[in-house]
Amino acid sequence: MSQAFKALLVEQPEKKVFTRTIVTRTVADLPEGELLVKVHYSSLNFKDALSAVGNPGVTRNFPHTPGIDAAGEVIECSDDSFSLGDKVIVTSYDLGMETDGGFGQMIRVPSKWALKLPAGLSLQESMMLGTAGLTAAMSVHELVESGVKPADGVILVTGATGGVGSMAVAILTKAGYQVTAATGKLAESDYLKGLGATEVIERSAVTEGAERPMMKPKWAGVVDCVGGDILAAAIKATKPLGSVTCCGLVGSPDLPVNVFPFILRGVRLIGIDSAEYPMAARAKVWQKLATDWKLDNLESMVDEVTLAGIEEKVQGILKGGLKRRALVNLLNS
Repeated sequence: MSQAFKALLVEQPEKKVFTRTIVTRTVADLPEGELLVKVHYSSLNFKDALSAVGNPGVTRNFPHTPGIDAAGEVIECSDDSFSLGDKVIVTSYDLGMETDGGFGQMIRVPSKWALKLPAGLSLQESMMLGTAGLTAAMSVHELVESGVKPADGVILVTGATGGVGSMAVAILTKAGYQVTAATGKLAESDYLKGLGATEVIERSAVTEGAERPMMKPKWAGVVDCVGGDILAAAIKATKPLGSVTCCGLVGSPDLPVNVFPFILRGVRLIGIDSAEYPMAARAKVWQKLATDWKLDNLESMVDEVTLAGIEEKVQGILKGGLKRRALVNLLNS
């Protein structure tokens, strides 16, 4: 198959040196898989930036095309799981890690990695959400499933200006919850309040008093995107029978917490693994994002770029300087 397309290609010309260029590839260059998709949109995640600069924790084999998110149109499906022209979303699993990903105009993947675009979402909207929106929605879904209701009180979102955190603020608000957003960037308070946060606090306010075994119960639930001391303090300040979801480790992968919140208050800690989340549950969450939790303010949360604009966004996300998510338009690249 010689069909040509453009892609961002990361190469390793020498040890610890990585280059990023836009090249022309062919479908024959892609890995094996039942499903061939013409990618319309992708999005930039922190994991993509790490892959783009050669972080071995994400990608070890080069040349490689990053992009853990992709949405587009089925060109070919050898196992009849999808029909020609179906619109599909492909996220997570190995896409963009060791399998060439969404920063190319074509991807070829196992058909079990894809799901049909739910009615109510466009391909563009699905990638405005991307893995960040999916992870945030999984977190909210798990809070709901664990029994945390809007009437129970305030939900804390940590790392609230990040991709997952900002999406969580917006989705929780849409779902009827009152949200307190914790951030190290108080200058972005108006942005977070525009997404629905009723209160914005400095992240140090979360850990104030955290040297005690337990803190005054304050949060009905927590969506934590940070880990480390922030997560430990949030657990200590969660109300009886409240739930805390955990999806990040930018603060630290370690969790310095005792068992008292769990055995004296019945607090539940729920891990969120978007990469291997079961497809049936994944489809259910995407359906919520297309209906009850569909966000009216998605456009305000993204900047659209082409392949040529990815490099600037990669540098920005690595330096912690991005406020909005980067939507990658492959059709116009």
